[in-house]
Amino acid sequence: METVTPKSVTLTREDEGVYVITNEMGDELRVGHNVEGGFGFVELLLAAAVGCSSTDLDVMTSRRAEPDKFVATITADKMGGDEGNYLQNVKIEFDVQFPDGEAGDKARARIPVALKAAEDRTCTVTRSLSRGTPVELVQKGE
Repeated sequence: METVTPKSVTLTREDEGVYVITNEMGDELRVGHNVEGGFGFVELLLAAAVGCSSTDLDVMTSRRAEPDKFVATITADKMGGDEGNYLQNVKIEFDVQFPDGEAGDKARARIPVALKAAEDRTCTVTRSLSRGTPVELVQKGE
């Protein structure tokens, strides 16, 4: 049986290319192509994908040992042309290192399991991208 948990954020225009995104708890994030030092929307999508899958990996491995190094990098090619803009060749690379010893060995052994779980089941963001989840754009009635 599937469970449904509605999620939403609201975007408000502050200026051309400057937007404030507010979540259900009232937290705000300024974004857009005209935000100095801010993230653009493609970067936010990439950040969500790398963050979601990294969280899954972190939870499943750090129970065994605290990592000495935990860095994840996502890359993608932004394509444009007759088919419109989209991303392809999305790849997340994890550089995770644990201390020597039994606990570190147990954590290292969980890395492939955690990545497989994130890919197949637990990371909502990357799974939605992989599935090609449709997005409907509609104008709210006046």
